[in-house]
Formats: sequence, structure tokens, C-alpha cells
Amino acid sequence: MQAAVVNEITGRFDVEEIDIDEPRGREVLVEVRAAGLCHSDMLVASIDRGRPLPLVCGHELAGVIAAVGPEVREFTPGDHVVGSEVRFCGHCEECLSGAVYRCLSVAELDRAPGGAPRLSRAGEPVAGFGLSAFAEYSICHENQLTRIRPEVPFPQAAVIGCAVSTGIGAIINTARVRPGDTVAVIGLGGIGLNILQGAKLAGATTIIGIDIHPAKLELAAVFGATHVIDGGAEDSVARVREITGRGVHHSFEAIGRVETQRQTIEMTRVGGGAYLIGIPASPQPLEIAALPMLIGGQRKVQGVFMGSSNPRIDIPTYANLYLQGAIKLDELIAQEISLSSINEAYRLQEGGAIARSVITSFR
Repeated sequence: MQAAVVNEITGRFDVEEIDIDEPRGREVLVEVRAAGLCHSDMLVASIDRGRPLPLVCGHELAGVIAAVGPEVREFTPGDHVVGSEVRFCGHCEECLSGAVYRCLSVAELDRAPGGAPRLSRAGEPVAGFGLSAFAEYSICHENQLTRIRPEVPFPQAAVIGCAVSTGIGAIINTARVRPGDTVAVIGLGGIGLNILQGAKLAGATTIIGIDIHPAKLELAAVFGATHVIDGGAEDSVARVREITGRGVHHSFEAIGRVETQRQTIEMTRVGGGAYLIGIPASPQPLEIAALPMLIGGQRKVQGVFMGSSNPRIDIPTYANLYLQGAIKLDELIAQEISLSSINEAYRLQEGGAIARSVITSFR
């Protein structure tokens, strides 16, 4: 099959032929119909964190079940599915408590060490990241998939798996925003825009979008922002406090920079919460003055993974909300591309010109 392979940590993908094994045990083979380009995959391709090479990235996936392993319980060929980076065993303490996004036994979803690889090239293993969705087919454990209604178009379905689940989930599941609350979001890419529409869905009254790219500030209003701030031209913290009087109840950072993480904390009101979602390019320490900001300010700072989502519940919910017209997905997708255009599309996206590109052609 065709796949976009990371052969060197240079931020580039090489489109080439690799081999994929048949599904075994509880594995499922998915014909990929759409794969979203998420910033996390570019970080994997750009920063050496010890992952084996070569590897295939991609974790925003929508497709059709092509084949199932002999122990699969949930799916049959022909099912329309969305993939998720939330990997859960279903029986550990966290899974049984409902927090599948904190599963303690994710290794159970992988093949046993020393066994046949899922992906290979000329007989040598090819590693995977996420669902390895930058390819014609994906093979994964069935717990990483959720069935959705066939009426949902594949490009829109793909972005539900990460951008939508992480953004709206951060509002609904993690921060538990209530009607009348105030919200600020720094970074208006695919996740940030979904935080905005999640805040609107939850009934927030003041919703502030912050970015340095004019095109994204324009999109912010489409996704529910009541105010926008050009973070490159204005003091974001001062402007948020001017708009709200006291700071916001909830602030979200969707970039992964120490400077904006600190701003996210500073723009919350006393008793507010700051939620860090963006993945840093490097492990820089975040310094916080504990007495005035946390103890005296009674603020909460929390990291967020995948919107604290339970994919089997949340993904069908978001798909149905889209079909009802309650959330926007069409406007999130800037362009549909071929697999061969992945490098050019990432250059546009990483430069801030567009929100989300989705691969819909793999040959």
C-alpha cells in the first residue's frame, strides 16, 4: 500500500510503498477514507524523541472496516468508523471508573514483542504512531475505533477523532463549562476552534479567541467567539481583563509554548481554571509564582489529553450534533488533499495560513 513514511527526523514525509499484515486477534483492518493533518504528527516527524524509524504517523482517521481479526467483538466489514488516539483496555481501574483516557494498560493493544509487525518494508518492521493513518489502510486494536452513522462524510468524520474530541471535550468533560461562564482560548488551529464552539455549545456568554493570524481570527467568529484578540499586536492578558473585568472562568492554551501557557494562567480570574492542551516542541519548564497565582488566586492548572474523552460515547455524540447542525465541521476543513501533497499541506498549516487539511485521496 501507499503510505507517508518518516525515514529521518526532518519534518518531511516520503510517500512510498510498504506492506501491511492481516488483522490478528482483536485487530481490525480499516480502509482509510480520510486522514486529518494534526500538529502532533508533525512534531513526531520533526523532533527526535527516541521513536524508532522508519514510522508512519496519522491519528485522525475515518474509514470503512475492510477485515476483522478472529477475536473482534464490535465490528463487521463495511462499518463506517472513526479512530481515536485514546487507547483503552476496558478492564483496568481507570477504565472501569470511566476514565478510559487514563488507561493503565495501553500496551495490551499492541502486538507482543518479537511477533510479526503490523507494518513492514522489504521484510523489515515499520513503526507506527497513533493509528498510522497516513496510508491507504490502517491496522489497529478494535478499542481504538468507534462506529458512526454512514451519513457523516469521511473528511468531517476524521476531524471528530482528534480536533473535535479534544476541543469540545476540554470544555464539556475537563473544564465542565456552565451556562454564563467566560472562556478564553489561545491558539485557533483545529483544536482551538473546537474549544470555541464547545464553549458556545455549553452556554458560555463571553468567548474570547486569541491568535496572531488574521484568517484564524476571522474563523473564530464563525465558531462562536464573541471577541477576538490579535496576540501579536495586543497584550492578551490585559485585553482579556479589560473585556471581562476580572479575567475568565476558564482559559485554554492550544499551542504548546511556555509564554502562552503563562498567559493562559494569568488571564483567569480568582478561582478560575487554566487548561494546557498544546504539545510543547521542547520540555521547557513552566514557572509559576505559587502564592499569588495558585494559592492566593485559588487557580487550577490542568493538563488535558484528548479532551478527557470516552470515544465510544463522545464521537457518536459529536457526529449526531453535526448532522443536527449544532456544531460546525465543514468550516473546519480548509482543503482536501492527496497523500502525495502532505508536505506542502503541512507547510501551509504549520505556517498558520489554514486550520485543517484532510487527506482524501491515497493514490
